Amino acid sequence: MRVFVIAGELSGDKLGAAMMQGLTELTSGQVHFQGVGGPRMEAQGLDSLFPMDEISIMGITEILSQYSHLKARIRETADAVIAARPDVLISIDLPEFSLRVARLVKAASDIRTVHYVAPTVWAWRPGRAAKMARHIDQVLALFPFEPPYMEAAGMRCDFVGHPVVTDPVATPDEIIAFRDSFDIQGDYLLILPGSRRSEVGRLAPIFGQVLARVLDERPGLRPVIPAAAPVADAVMQAAVSWPGNPVVLDPRSHPDPALKRGAFAGARAALAASGTVSLELAAAGTPMVVAYDMNWLSRQVISRMLRVDSVTLVNLVTNSRNVPEFIGKACQPAMVAEAVLEVLAHPEAQQAAMSETMQKLGKGGGAPGLRAAQAVLDGIAESANSGQ
Repeated sequence: MRVFVIAGELSGDKLGAAMMQGLTELTSGQVHFQGVGGPRMEAQGLDSLFPMDEISIMGITEILSQYSHLKARIRETADAVIAARPDVLISIDLPEFSLRVARLVKAASDIRTVHYVAPTVWAWRPGRAAKMARHIDQVLALFPFEPPYMEAAGMRCDFVGHPVVTDPVATPDEIIAFRDSFDIQGDYLLILPGSRRSEVGRLAPIFGQVLARVLDERPGLRPVIPAAAPVADAVMQAAVSWPGNPVVLDPRSHPDPALKRGAFAGARAALAASGTVSLELAAAGTPMVVAYDMNWLSRQVISRMLRVDSVTLVNLVTNSRNVPEFIGKACQPAMVAEAVLEVLAHPEAQQAAMSETMQKLGKGGGAPGLRAAQAVLDGIAESANSGQ
């Protein structure tokens, strides 16, 4: 079996690696991988066409500024898929890139296409599902409420669960080990300014101002910043000017994942960029405030298209608004700091919502990577049986 798989950011690399492991297991090793991915996918046997972070770009202005380079990589990737003639092309998230590749592939071949991570048509641009159905055969969904949206557009859609539910949970000893490693005695606040360079560049100054205001009220609080590897240098540079003697957890010098688990689980609260990190915090039982901003053009466009009043996944999965969030023009240091102080004072207020989130995302069920792999194989078999 030949599989071409595309991922363009850390979360996609994680999803891809787990799915690849599942496919290897279910096919007894009779599978060959090609595509684009990161270190986790490479560990599962992928030889990436080019570095994954070249296509990890978010925001309208950022995409436009690198459009020529992205267009060339899209064409290069599509040509590689067409030449390889795999049994299936699996694209993972990053729709700005991967769905354009799928469209070119479908225009030139009958290769089966699967997209892992359903687009948020329930949040904005609902017409994307119908457009996507022109060149995507099957969708693998992370959230249980997504399949009806995809199926209505004519695609097969399988809810496979979210990988966060199978991530290891920190033990008490791991929390103590993290504290001991960085000599942290009292309460600490996690600060998570994103995993993309553009996010860190935009959010780090805001988060630094929030931190200064919080420390005026809670001077004994220690800031802890678990940095994603691709942006670790940018995070460390930003944190130099922050108050509170920040601890930057750099995965390059501290690669043991138990340290990050301990950092997440032992925190009093977190200030986080919008994204899947809110689910990691929920899994760790760490209450949070979510804040996110973008450039002016992206803010104007997205604010007019948004169909929901929350973008925080814990709020959406539980249909509640327990997690405070400050998006776009609301991402103001004074307002964010006030919310952080409130969560620090009453961290228990989010516990029920975080627990419910984990249950609804499949905690206690089969491993999402294996479920995703099985769904891919089932889709291939269904297609073959129907003569498509």
